[in-house]
Amino acid sequence: MTSLRPLGSSDLHVFPLALGGNVFGWSADQEQSFAVLDAYTAAGGNFVDTADMYSHWAEGNQGGESETLIGKWLATRGNRSDVVVATKVGAHPRYKGLSETTIKAAVEESLRRLGTDYIDLYYTHFDDPSVPVEEIVTALDRLVRDGKVRAVAASNISPERLQASLDFAEAEGLARYVALQPHYNLLSRDTYEGDLMATTERAGLAAVPYFALASGFLTGKYRAGKTVDSVRAEGAAGHAETERGRRILAALDTVAEAHGAEVATVALAWLASRPTVAAPIASARTVEQLPALVAVADLRLTEPELTLLTEASAA
Repeated sequence: MTSLRPLGSSDLHVFPLALGGNVFGWSADQEQSFAVLDAYTAAGGNFVDTADMYSHWAEGNQGGESETLIGKWLATRGNRSDVVVATKVGAHPRYKGLSETTIKAAVEESLRRLGTDYIDLYYTHFDDPSVPVEEIVTALDRLVRDGKVRAVAASNISPERLQASLDFAEAEGLARYVALQPHYNLLSRDTYEGDLMATTERAGLAAVPYFALASGFLTGKYRAGKTVDSVRAEGAAGHAETERGRRILAALDTVAEAHGAEVATVALAWLASRPTVAAPIASARTVEQLPALVAVADLRLTEPELTLLTEASAA
């Protein structure tokens, strides 16, 4: 059985691959979503990531569709206490920003849709510089004190605002962030590596990277001159035309062949090996896509392999 990883300073322990819920209610209907969730938990997974805004961008959706499907699944399976549910606040069309009033209202809607009385991990989805960190941290602390949230975290935030939030929480004895969800993968390293990673490491936070497979590019299915039927095809395929993209794929192919592993598994294993990273996030629209993702739990890359990938992906 795969050992679970501690999530920063919290009492949460998670599978080393978080299942992204952005596809639920968008490119995966209820039947597909339930099947993927069932297969993920059957493989030992326990960490499901969603957001109150998913998937408002799809025609006919309003936001909250993913939380609703996850809530229905939890209710029918009766496994709420076995699953670490992470969701986010600040980007729902009706609850934008991070004012105390918005956070207070948005969390109630998320709890209702999820059909639960607590959220395990609650992220600020995008920082809101118009709101002082003192107000944001105090509002989140209240949710923890009220038992509506077990732990709090941040995403899409600058190193300066992250540090200011941590400092205020420390000084006032309030709930502090335990995790950060950065945009980070073999293809996109600049945003996280540097001051943000240093702040995360210094504070003992766990990183839970999103876009871990670069919108599908790091699965290896997007190659120069190859057409793939996917809602993400256009963005992902563009990387295959660049020299750096081809270099990354070549390195992934080499390591994957050595292990008899999928390219996606290798890309996730590199990410999982990076400092601060507890669990990359990846989504699966179908059950068939899932084995390559959960296999990261058992794949250990050698130092030369990690170096090959790190150097191939250098900008």
